[in-house]
Amino acid sequence: MPVIKSIIRLNDLDTNFVDEVIETGSEVFGEEIPKTIMACMQCGRCSGSCPSGRRTAFRTRKIYREVVLGFREKVLSSDELWYCTTCYTCQERCPRGVKTTEIIRILRNIAAKEGYMSKSHKMAAGHVFRTGHAVAINEEIQNVREELGLSRLPPTTHSHPEALAKLQDILRKTHFDELVGFDWETMELKEV
Repeated sequence: MPVIKSIIRLNDLDTNFVDEVIETGSEVFGEEIPKTIMACMQCGRCSGSCPSGRRTAFRTRKIYREVVLGFREKVLSSDELWYCTTCYTCQERCPRGVKTTEIIRILRNIAAKEGYMSKSHKMAAGHVFRTGHAVAINEEIQNVREELGLSRLPPTTHSHPEALAKLQDILRKTHFDELVGFDWETMELKEV
């Protein structure tokens, strides 16, 4: 006889979760894009075509089913939510036109506001605060650029400190530093 791992009670589900996702997404994308989550028929094309899903536990359709059913806490606290690379492969293959990548972004925004953000995303954000790039240029890349006849530094915040200062100002004004837990005095994350 199979062992029941846990019992799910209707009172434990947030039946308004899908409405929250649609409402939150509507503020950015308009109402139609987030509403497409309701068109998901669980065919699995998104999960089957996902590059991240081949190497991790990430299953787009599973997350969407959990959203619709009301597993709010489980979805928002899930590490898998952060495995999506936003490559749009799933969205291109969806026969129902579900705007999968945007919905993942909406879910991540809700999760981040509630204190759930993956360590790797926080670390990438830390690089953005310091350099303006999620992946800062290193000596090896500078050498390759030079070999290709390019300047050692690209024409980005690496070459334009005034642009980095403007970006950092935006990060402060939007309170993204608080969301991620970035300390401007040490130029490091408060917790990793």
